[in-house]
Amino acid sequence: MSEKRKVCVVVTARPSYSRIRSVLKAIKAHKNLELQWVVAASALLERYGQVIENIRADGYRVDAQVYMVIEGENLVTSAKTTGVGLMELATVFDNLKPDIVATIADRYETIATAIAASFMNIPLAHMQGGEVTGNIDEKVRHAITKLADYHLVATQKAAERVIRMGEEPGSVFVTGCPSIDIAAEVQKSPALSINPFKKYAGVGTEVDLSNGYVVVMQHPVTSEYEQARQHVTETLYAIRDLEVPTLWFWPNADAGSDGTSKGIRVFRELEHPDRIYFFKNMPPVDFLRLINRSSCIVGNSSVAIRECSYLGVPAVNIGSREAGRERGPNVIDVDYDRAQIEAAILKQINSQHPAGVTLYGDGRAGERIADVLASVPLQFTKRLTY
Repeated sequence: MSEKRKVCVVVTARPSYSRIRSVLKAIKAHKNLELQWVVAASALLERYGQVIENIRADGYRVDAQVYMVIEGENLVTSAKTTGVGLMELATVFDNLKPDIVATIADRYETIATAIAASFMNIPLAHMQGGEVTGNIDEKVRHAITKLADYHLVATQKAAERVIRMGEEPGSVFVTGCPSIDIAAEVQKSPALSINPFKKYAGVGTEVDLSNGYVVVMQHPVTSEYEQARQHVTETLYAIRDLEVPTLWFWPNADAGSDGTSKGIRVFRELEHPDRIYFFKNMPPVDFLRLINRSSCIVGNSSVAIRECSYLGVPAVNIGSREAGRERGPNVIDVDYDRAQIEAAILKQINSQHPAGVTLYGDGRAGERIADVLASVPLQFTKRLTY
């Protein structure tokens, strides 16, 4: 019997773990694969919810931790964090000696993974390539595509885009998005068996969830990071004026995060909201169960576009962060304007929930991705077809 193929997966942030959780499970269960797991960047930090604790609670062993985030949450520190990550991950890969490295999506920390693996001649598999969005993530995502040897994409359109970028069709696999696997799990077992206020400490007055509530997740836009505080303030006042029970989740560690966080803190000091409760983080299944039972999700997180399209949860998408991303009938797009935001939320919570769609997958992406990782050649020679 041949040795198991060592697959090193690098998780750098809260959304990365949610998106890749089913892949990790499938790799761990695969008879021909051995999982190596590296946790890095904001996934290690308490102020972003210390995602590594959720990972350990799910029963996984972490093979390496990489502290790489430089304080500041601006463009300079994002670039420097990427540089630190590149140096540290090169050492980790040298120690672990994986057969293949797997990375996901488009964060600035993610490109450090891709560069390190590429320069060390380790085959690189990239998930969620070929998609279009409205900020620097677009550049990072497409750069990783050009560095990657294998492309595990969510949709047929994404596959076609990767091939048009010059990648060989035989290196592109339409697997679906692994985050949909969690949505499928939630759809089969939607009951919320926990009290989120008691289980996950947050800030604010506990709100009554029995008659409907809104979930907000709004991140800074890296290409508009100087307006982050202004952007989130518009959403905060729209929510205040609606007087609807709201669960608000803290932003990611992107350039502008300090502005978003300050906007939230100043609003709390000035307005003393009694219908908004703020959380730092929550494990993926509980998080999606809360969203699935909500009246609407608001902000600019891709969860509103991906998982909520599958679940049929109404979404109000604000601003440019998700511009160009394929979306289902559950989404209304608005600008950074409190009147527009309020009107769109009212429309969504007073309308019938749309039917879910399988635009981003059918709930079996993790299994497909593990099978691809177990079977692709490790000595793949990348030939670009310009």
